[in-house]
Amino acid sequence: MSDLYTLDAEIRTDLGKGASRRLRHADKVPAVLYGGDKEAVSLTLAHNKVFKASENEGFYSHILTLNIGGEKVEALLKDVQRHVYKPKIMHLDFLRVDATHEIHTKVPVHFLNEDTSAAVKAGGVVVHHITEVEVACLPKDLPEFIEVDVADLEQGSTLHLSDIKLPEGVVLVELGKGEGHDQALVGIAAPKGAAADDEAEAGDAEEAASEE
Repeated sequence: MSDLYTLDAEIRTDLGKGASRRLRHADKVPAVLYGGDKEAVSLTLAHNKVFKASENEGFYSHILTLNIGGEKVEALLKDVQRHVYKPKIMHLDFLRVDATHEIHTKVPVHFLNEDTSAAVKAGGVVVHHITEVEVACLPKDLPEFIEVDVADLEQGSTLHLSDIKLPEGVVLVELGKGEGHDQALVGIAAPKGAAADDEAEAGDAEEAASEE
């Protein structure tokens, strides 16, 4: 698995749209590496290796190692440009990572025990409000994903960002923005039929009260 996170790259000196088009025809992917108080570097990577790696969720949140002419550079994938209809990656943006500097990046959320939840077994429906969160941490503390257990979540209840149990050294960027940013993360809604029955019962109760 770790081999997916190591990519061989070559420095690219032939730039421009025409050069990028020629690279793609040769099953290469043009890319750029920037950040870390260094100049941006144009790169070329093998499309088959990149495409294989891109099929793994961790490729988008894991710290990658770029092997550039024998020099290993740690980086985060910041942007992927894909062909509009072909299974082809057109361009990649990488950000250099410094082990001593905090990074901000998005990681996916994995929801646990949805199928075994008592609320779901009773007919409740899981509603995902957010499927990824932005975290801030040192590179060594970066999680590949965040786990959220919904086993004890009841129908009509919602978990928010502040309910997430985070790994040590990791904080949620959104919560640092102040009050009003504790976003809903996941909830379990009552079955549609049950909601309709509740509304009908409420309507009957109001009608009875008005007749009195």
